Amino acid sequence: MRSVLLLICFFLCQLISAQQLQSPDKQLTLTFSLQDGGVPAYALTYKGKDVIRPSKLGLELKSDTSLTKGFRVQDTKTTSFDETWQPVWGEVRNIRNQYNELAVTLEQPSTQRSLVIRFRLFNDGLGFRYEFPLQKNLGHFVIKEERTQFALSGDHKAFWIPGDYDTQEYSTVTSNLSEVRGKMKAAITPNASQTPFSPTGVQTPLMLKSKDGLYINIHEAALVDYSCMHLELDDKNMILNSFLTPDAVGDKGTLQTPSKSPWRTIIVSDRAGDILESKLVLNLNEPTKYKNTSWIKPIKYIGVWWEMITGKSTWSYTDLDNVKLGITDFTHAKPNGKHAANTQHVKEYIDFAAKHGFDAVLVEGWNVGWEDWFGKHKDYVFDFVTPYPDFDVKELHRYAASKGVKIIMHHETSGAVRNYERHLDTAYKFMVENGYNAVKSGYVGDILPRGEYHYNQWMVNHYLYAIAKAAEYGIMVNAHEAVRPTGLSRTYPNLIGNEAARGTEYEAFGGSNPDHTTILPFTRLIGGPMDYTPGIFETKVSAYNPSNTSFVHTTLARQLALYVTMYSPLQMAADLPETYNKYLDAFQFIKDVAVDWDDSKVLEAEPGDYITFARKAKGTNNWFIGSTCDENGRTSTINFNFLDPGKKYVATIYSDAKNAHYETNPKAYTIRKAVVTNKSKLSQLCAPGGGYAISVMEATDATALKGLKTL
Repeated sequence: MRSVLLLICFFLCQLISAQQLQSPDKQLTLTFSLQDGGVPAYALTYKGKDVIRPSKLGLELKSDTSLTKGFRVQDTKTTSFDETWQPVWGEVRNIRNQYNELAVTLEQPSTQRSLVIRFRLFNDGLGFRYEFPLQKNLGHFVIKEERTQFALSGDHKAFWIPGDYDTQEYSTVTSNLSEVRGKMKAAITPNASQTPFSPTGVQTPLMLKSKDGLYINIHEAALVDYSCMHLELDDKNMILNSFLTPDAVGDKGTLQTPSKSPWRTIIVSDRAGDILESKLVLNLNEPTKYKNTSWIKPIKYIGVWWEMITGKSTWSYTDLDNVKLGITDFTHAKPNGKHAANTQHVKEYIDFAAKHGFDAVLVEGWNVGWEDWFGKHKDYVFDFVTPYPDFDVKELHRYAASKGVKIIMHHETSGAVRNYERHLDTAYKFMVENGYNAVKSGYVGDILPRGEYHYNQWMVNHYLYAIAKAAEYGIMVNAHEAVRPTGLSRTYPNLIGNEAARGTEYEAFGGSNPDHTTILPFTRLIGGPMDYTPGIFETKVSAYNPSNTSFVHTTLARQLALYVTMYSPLQMAADLPETYNKYLDAFQFIKDVAVDWDDSKVLEAEPGDYITFARKAKGTNNWFIGSTCDENGRTSTINFNFLDPGKKYVATIYSDAKNAHYETNPKAYTIRKAVVTNKSKLSQLCAPGGGYAISVMEATDATALKGLKTL
């Protein structure tokens, strides 16, 4: 009898520990349970299909009893939440934040410790995190490894880049998960700083497509005071295991209660466009920290940059190979004659920006130290305030202000992070005094102190420190080579851009695959906008530097489309002014296109193949459409039912010519106009590596419609 009672008690405990939660629309179901041995686990289904099979949860601690097993459920609490909030800038004016929540409090009797696992189930996916309450038996602790699993339902098609502690600047590989191991060696291409860690390690955001038609995206949200998460694939069982970035001694994180992990995110749908439209990652971040955000403004800019990337010009003022700040006398050093950041040349960029209505000019290479900055592991490379002799800070401040143009500051740290933090207040004060309100920061090369990595806890904290400190001075930040975004731009909206992926610069280093920009919105951009730097019209790099035979793997028309498909509130027209002057008719789209939006809709999408977006410019009734495709080309078919009924619009269509091709005829484009309404449809050719862009302007005057056909 006693044994029967014990058996009944056991099954009752299992029933109590198994909890289910549904999304508000009932399409997603989360199941939490304790497996044998008190191991916490979860599973997720979408419309009855398995998304995540039962997967273990927990953390392994260093030199201590781990938080992976021996738990019992102490308490569960379910709540619902529904609000609509407005971002400072974004793809839409209003964002709905609606979810059902399950908070499971676990007790570990052997240690008398507690752990909360909090699940939030949205209509578009799941977020969950670990919370460590203030408690007697858990104060300071060191993470050996987080043991979160994502057990998949099959050998999915994956869009992945190699797992690496120091870079995300790889081309995306498209393959089944079972092929990752065999393709890893070829996928790891050279970079200024790189530390791949596993033959099956990949990075997030990871985009997947199951054989039964589910699109799944795995990432993280609100990465604060914690190491960046990678995923290590168990390719025998199709399980993705969390793999945190270590510090210099191999530890994966040092925490003190009360504290919490970032959210682990799973976005899922049977429609690819839903992944692109999801705001789940933003919704899992806290509201903005700032009471006043009026100083944060989206920016369209040009810059003294591409000419150095191509090798036409240089960042450095001289050809010296040993520069010491405060010792090297640049007033007597011989100039190399190729230094781009000189006063007269920058004025030419300012003039071009003013003439065409751009907000700002980025200038790189203005400050002393570029001669031997790279690869030397110098801690004191730049001081961020000392200009070269040919760069007149005060005069350029005066000249830019007289033209209504801002100059964007550039801070390359060369990975010398301690040096940057020492100079940060002085550098930001210098910016304010000289009229700069935005900075592009860079972290090229290995991190100093040696042994630290770009994506570990120490560096994650540094990036956020720099952003928060910049806000004290009213400065916006565009960080390159920093950790990939996790939606923190909601909390810190002065983080207006990141690189954190293979950007346009690689087109001058050998090129990116034509499908690159059909994948990035499904991967890198899930966490936040990217400073991709589009707008390259001269696709042969040799036109600027005869010794560089690289070419941009795109048609000119697709370069226009990227301003719509590659969302960012910070958009650069990256090519040289003299090139734009040759193609002013196509350049008009770059001038017209907005950088802040009231609404965004995905009209067509398939990762790796094509994307078509329509976006409504903030505060107007004008729309902009962009479409990009892979190396195969296609015919895009869209309708305009997103337009207001009863109204007429003038559509200016910038498209590939019939004989356009990204390799053989990239500059072949056509421009035509037509009248469109919400009943219009368009069938449009996209050349291999091509696309199209459309400006759709509300016709407030009948004369604008004269002579135009209606689609």
